[in-house]
Amino acid sequence: MKTDIILAGVGGQGILSIATIIGQAALDQGLYIKQAEVHGMSQRGGDVQSNLRISSNPIYSDLIALGTADVIIAMEPMEALRYQPYLSKDGWVITATSPFVNIPNYPDIQAINAALNALPHVVRIDIESLAKANKMPKAANMILLGAAADALGMDFELLRQAVRTVFAAKGDAIVDMNLQALAIGRENKG
Repeated sequence: MKTDIILAGVGGQGILSIATIIGQAALDQGLYIKQAEVHGMSQRGGDVQSNLRISSNPIYSDLIALGTADVIIAMEPMEALRYQPYLSKDGWVITATSPFVNIPNYPDIQAINAALNALPHVVRIDIESLAKANKMPKAANMILLGAAADALGMDFELLRQAVRTVFAAKGDAIVDMNLQALAIGRENKG
């Protein structure tokens, strides 16, 4: 088993929490993991990206080469497109639909969507609306993770257990909200 995942977003959107949960689920399954993170002015809305490599065999590099990522999980569409060159020909992109316009020259969303439409495996999900409708605005990232669960090739119960482990110190209400968000994402992935 080998899965190379690129997680991309903007500072404060919860990309590193997604990486932590996937990593915990992999460890709980007895798999090897390597992770590399890039924080680009994350406190000011800069891009945040994480390479997460999971395997049943030892991993010698924490970076994912161009054209080899199995999954790209993006909290917003431009970030999905930014890392598309890393995607393997059969890879999956799971992205939020709402743009996070934090730069004056943000690309045209129709052009971004057209480029994403050209890819063979894309799941788009309106995590912002789902989070708002379910009164869990801080759990939009878990909705996205739920939508990505099948593409990751991990048992969904392992992801649920990892959510319990990672958020346990924050109390039962936070754990329950994040578990619900995970389920909402999985049910609404389209």
